[in-house]
Amino acid sequence: MPKYLGTTLRELVNQKRGLLVPGAGNALAARVIEDAGFEAVYLSGAGLTNQFYGMPDLGFIHLHDVASHAAAISDAVQIPLIVDIDTGFGNAVNVYHSVKTLGRAGAHAVQIEDQSMPKRCGHFAGKQVISKEEMCGKIKAAVDARVHDDFLIIARTDARTVNGLSDALDRAVSYSEAGADMTFIEAPESIEEIKTIASQSYCPQLINIVIGGKTPSLSQAELSEMGFGIVLYANAALQGAVRGMTNALNHLKQFGELTEDPLLVATFAERQSSVKKEYFDSLEKKFS
Repeated sequence: MPKYLGTTLRELVNQKRGLLVPGAGNALAARVIEDAGFEAVYLSGAGLTNQFYGMPDLGFIHLHDVASHAAAISDAVQIPLIVDIDTGFGNAVNVYHSVKTLGRAGAHAVQIEDQSMPKRCGHFAGKQVISKEEMCGKIKAAVDARVHDDFLIIARTDARTVNGLSDALDRAVSYSEAGADMTFIEAPESIEEIKTIASQSYCPQLINIVIGGKTPSLSQAELSEMGFGIVLYANAALQGAVRGMTNALNHLKQFGELTEDPLLVATFAERQSSVKKEYFDSLEKKFS
């Protein structure tokens, strides 16, 4: 049997070399990420909300939205898939059902956070968190529901912004003890805080670099040297795509014409390559 991709992901994370993981909001973005040579992809809840609904990351998506996109991505790529399930869509029983569903959909890891519902982007104001004890129950449910021992449970805490770094660090330890394979302290606000998080040795750490957000941007080399397991760029592809669309459409609006200018658009051939048209052509020939 082929090696389970969750096992591959666990091995990469445990190397603590700052595995660089971009986020995708749909299967096409995941394909572009894989084709660029990245070793894992992250289905971003914020990215999905922005791209699928054109709405801000304020808790609008549901389990069905996430599961259907996870299934599409898992069919489209051959690299490990980490799925953001926000708060797990309810209590511990809902988390259990969510993890079972995402496992069937082809995910190899889920990230669950301790915000109260409705959640909001980790770099927005006004966040609230549930009790540490309630979150530990959710993590235990996620661990019990996973489809494989190497299906990773990533526990995120948003307590840094709400209660300060000390509470966030304490929660992260408790979440690891409850069974999380990796912890994620969202929105540290200084390099010193980043170093403190990286120094935690009870399990691998994830750092989320939100372009324009609260966390200082450091290079992968610097974060790898600190020992982070994953360096996440959850919405870099989305922000790049928005800029690309804006530039191309502004040009079209201004000049009334848009050619295959590689500075503005992918070529027709590149577009077909990104959706593997040659593969489907071969299938058509095979079954004709």
